[in-house]
Amino acid sequence: MPLLFSYGTLQQREVQLANFGRELNGSKDLLQGYIVAEIEITDARVLRESGKAMHPILRYSGNIANEVSGTVFNLTDAELAQADDYEVEAYVRIQVTLQSGTQCWIYAAAI
Repeated sequence: MPLLFSYGTLQQREVQLANFGRELNGSKDLLQGYIVAEIEITDARVLRESGKAMHPILRYSGNIANEVSGTVFNLTDAELAQADDYEVEAYVRIQVTLQSGTQCWIYAAAI
């Protein structure tokens, strides 16, 4: 099963229910070498589901002193595809290794 590190709206219960039809259980972890910035969301569906116009977005810093806390979720392949559909074009899904050594997917800035 794919693992997904969430640091933003995919941690919200209402977003999980809208996208996956269930509330996700996860474990806390840290991502090093990234900082959190914000982007404005204009996609009507994402605005409706998250209730927020400004969303966090990861930007690579390369500095391991920069840490982002979040939650690692176990998803099915179908749920990972649904998460891909939820994220707007400003995000790209990439694989990383977290502080714990866990390898997982993240959504980070596309540029």
